[in-house]
Amino acid sequence: MAKKRAATPSAPSTVKELQDLLWKAADKLRGSMDAAQYKDVVLGLVFLKYVSDAFDERRIALAAELEAEGLDEDQVAQLIDDTDEYTGHGVFWVPESARWGYLAQNAKGLAPSGGVLGKPVGQLIDEAMDALMRGNDSLNGTLPTIYNKDNVDQKRLGELIDLLNGARFHGDGATKARDLLGEVYEYFLERFARAEGKRGGEFYTPKSVVRVLVEVLEPSSGRVYDPCCGSGGMFVQTEKFLEAHDRDRTAISVYGQEFNERTWKMAKMNLAIHGLAANLGSRWQDTFARDIHPDLSGANGADVVMANPPFNIKDWVRNEDDARWRYGVPPATNANYAWIQHILSKLAPDGRAGVVMANGSMSSNSGGEGKIRAQLVEADLVSCMVALPTQLFRSTGIPVCVWFFAKDKAPGRQGAVDRSGEVLFIDARELGYLVDRAERWLSDDDIARIADTYHAWRGTRSATERGIAYEDVPGFCKSASLADIKTADYALTPGRYVGAAEVEDDGEPIEEKIARLTKELEAQFDESARLAAVVREQLGRVS
Repeated sequence: MAKKRAATPSAPSTVKELQDLLWKAADKLRGSMDAAQYKDVVLGLVFLKYVSDAFDERRIALAAELEAEGLDEDQVAQLIDDTDEYTGHGVFWVPESARWGYLAQNAKGLAPSGGVLGKPVGQLIDEAMDALMRGNDSLNGTLPTIYNKDNVDQKRLGELIDLLNGARFHGDGATKARDLLGEVYEYFLERFARAEGKRGGEFYTPKSVVRVLVEVLEPSSGRVYDPCCGSGGMFVQTEKFLEAHDRDRTAISVYGQEFNERTWKMAKMNLAIHGLAANLGSRWQDTFARDIHPDLSGANGADVVMANPPFNIKDWVRNEDDARWRYGVPPATNANYAWIQHILSKLAPDGRAGVVMANGSMSSNSGGEGKIRAQLVEADLVSCMVALPTQLFRSTGIPVCVWFFAKDKAPGRQGAVDRSGEVLFIDARELGYLVDRAERWLSDDDIARIADTYHAWRGTRSATERGIAYEDVPGFCKSASLADIKTADYALTPGRYVGAAEVEDDGEPIEEKIARLTKELEAQFDESARLAAVVREQLGRVS
């Protein structure tokens, strides 16, 4: 009698169902380990699943190619393990002991101390990570080997592997494993950032904030750089922008740097999942202490820089003689203007940049920051200032803004309208909506409004094709001259320039409206006095 096969877990029908399912499963691991390690455990497994899926997909395709060439089974077997046939197609080489099928087969239903040849599940995974790093130089030192530790529940780890194995990532061929796993990875990054609170802000920038930078700057080709790249969100959203606009995603070269070891590893995995080849250096490094991309400058500089530097760093590696401080030496107690000047030093002659900063950077005069800001304005490097709404960052209550820079505002590749000697101010503080008491999101329409305003002001190709023309909107946007900014003592807060929003005219003359409202207010006062007398009378009867 044939053995009855175990039922295969039903496949989630949507990306959200898949995300929720995996999050609930991963949540089982939480308990004895801290949030940071818990994050590394789960994201490492997601990455391992991705590389194995991609490897299997390529292996099937390669076998079909060899058979189509007339090779017999033995000949196919000899050539199927040619490493170059995988790496040459952007696929990591996955040794047999690191393949998901091997892990799933040996992890399913294991007791806490059980395993193949007496090995715990965690040891199998650690060995798989080591084998994967040995087989791919670009992954050397990147993957976590933390699964065989005392604080990792081996039984639940086996259950998580089993669940990942049951999930259907390929979507009947309509959706690639890379795309689905990329969505899952980003979802997990966001959830972990929320769970970790303030520390979560070290590796994750809210997606809507990243999209403001990407949609305004429209990176479509050339070198894209982030000097504090976190988990690589700026690069991932750039890739999505290219895909959404049917652009060649290989037209960009990605350069990044990250100071935190764990975050640098997350970025490497995140970019690999999204199929992005990136130069993040051979290890994590402090951007101020050691710039790992010294040749990224001048004519060979970055075409686009996008960054969300840590706000208001008080302890940073500072050298007063640093050549990057072209517009003034930043104060030792705050690195905001050090980040800005580092980024400007990286821009190509027609490069542009978007930098998320704390609101204080727009008007601070402490430590010589006001003088540096004045120099930046007079050099005509600031193209646009955007004040964002509060609560976009769950990790901090500090209000934020975005500085946009352009090395060249003359008519040309960046736009048809000459904006030399002008700065666009956008006050977007009233945009967005609360998703809960602690966090606000910008909607697609909000992001489009900010981006369209900038593109219309600059006369970019995307605005011209849609017939969008710029005009000042009281309370929202204003194009100001450098003379206007100088008059305001070089403060760059949009609220100083955009003015108040126009009040809709309801047709009632202002004198009549004042008289009517005064009469209504007096009636309310009289009613309030009457009710107060009634309450006093009732209290008197009680006493």
